[in-house]
Parts: sequence; C-alpha cells; structure tokens
Amino acid sequence: MTFTSTTAAIPEVRATPHHIAIIMDGNGRWARQRMLPRVAGHKRGVESVRAMVRACIERGVEHLTLFAFSSENWRRPAAEVDTLMELFVIALEREVEKLHQNGVRLRIVGDLERFGPRLNKLIADGEALTRNNNRLTLNVAANYGGRWDILQAVNRLLQERGASEPIAEADLASRLCLADTPEPDLFIRTGGEQRISNFLLWQLAYTELYFTETLWPDFNAAALDAAIDSYRKRERRFGRTSEQVTEAMQGAAVAEEKLVKP
Repeated sequence: MTFTSTTAAIPEVRATPHHIAIIMDGNGRWARQRMLPRVAGHKRGVESVRAMVRACIERGVEHLTLFAFSSENWRRPAAEVDTLMELFVIALEREVEKLHQNGVRLRIVGDLERFGPRLNKLIADGEALTRNNNRLTLNVAANYGGRWDILQAVNRLLQERGASEPIAEADLASRLCLADTPEPDLFIRTGGEQRISNFLLWQLAYTELYFTETLWPDFNAAALDAAIDSYRKRERRFGRTSEQVTEAMQGAAVAEEKLVKP
C-alpha cells in the first residue's frame, strides 16, 4: 500500500500521531557525563528503544521510525563503528522474538549492502518472521540518508521505465523506502541538537518538529507524552488558513454526529 504525500492531499489528523520518527541522539554524551565509555551509552540507548516501542504500543501509535545509523556515521572512529555493528547484531538476536510476540513488525530501511552477511541474514530473518504483524511497525533506519533515499528512488524509477517520460511526485514517492508508511506526524530529536541530519528529507515535509535537551538514554514514556502533548497543541494546516482548518473540523464533526444518530 502506498500512502498519498502530504503535498498532494491532506491526511487525517488525530490526537495521537499515526507515525513518530525519532533521531536518537545523546548516547555518547550520556556516557561521558557519567565518566563511562561511549559504548555504555549505546547499550543504555538500546534499553530506551525497548521502552519506546512499548510506550508507542500503549498509546496507539501505528508506526515508529528510529534513526539508528546514518550514512554519515561511517565517519566515526572505526572502533566505535565496529561496536555499533556488534550491538546491532546483538539487538537483533535478542529482540526480534520479543517484537514478534508483541505483534510488532520490524523493517530495516537503508543501504544494507555495506553490512556483512551475518547482519544481513539477521535482518532478513527478522523481517520475515514479523512480516504479518500489525500492532506496530518499527522501522529502523540503518546506513540510511535522506538524499540516498531520494536518489535510489529516482534510479529505481529510471530502471523500471527509462528516462524518456517525465517523473511526477507520486512516481518518486511510491519508490521511497517508506512508501507504504504514512508520512510522520511528529518528529522528535533528543540530545538538544536542532536539525534533521539527512533523515527522511522527503517524508518530513509537513511533519511537526520537536526538539528536546533530554539525552536518548533518559528519554522515557513521560518524555514521549510531553512530545505528544506539544504535538496536540499545534494547528496542522497543510498550506490552508486557520479558518479553513476550523471549517473542515466543524464539517467533520457534523458528519460524525449524523452517523451516530439513530
């Protein structure tokens, strides 16, 4: 299923976001504040992932996308990259069965060719095991970059039909990594930085942005509730005026009232 882009149609807006996207920032600083090695922060960050999946399920969020490793993170020290890859392997080995038992569908999105055979097999096995689950879709962006996503979509499109025809927005959108997922309603970045760092460049066009000083290992259910509360106070206009939004909400309320009357 391919969802319509927010620049092409106005999506349903509800109090609880359909889709939350998070840049999980601050693991290294969390460890440094405690005079611990950076790997300790990454390990604690895995626990926060587990807690966030549980919190999203409890709140009725349908899609959660986590930025685990960007295409630029290969620039980090080799020892840290090796540690992150090993933690990724361990997390898949330990968590996939738990995700499956809780009805979570796991998807890894990004350029997976650079990962080794062991990691790629764990990814394929985890996705196959959880493919039919529908309680929550957990997208983990690994070796992912927003520009890479757009470029690979263009290349796929050209390979499929050649370069002779003009490319429309819908053509490109249907070939992005998350084409079968509604665009995020809410984007969260922990750790105090206020940028999107090449994450979901296409998909965040009309997403509400939320930045917090809380470091990822400390981001818990209460912190998620604060982000959702901020989201609920936003007026999502999608290019319309406030008056148009009010009229649309009133019209929807009247229609719903007619449906419930005997």
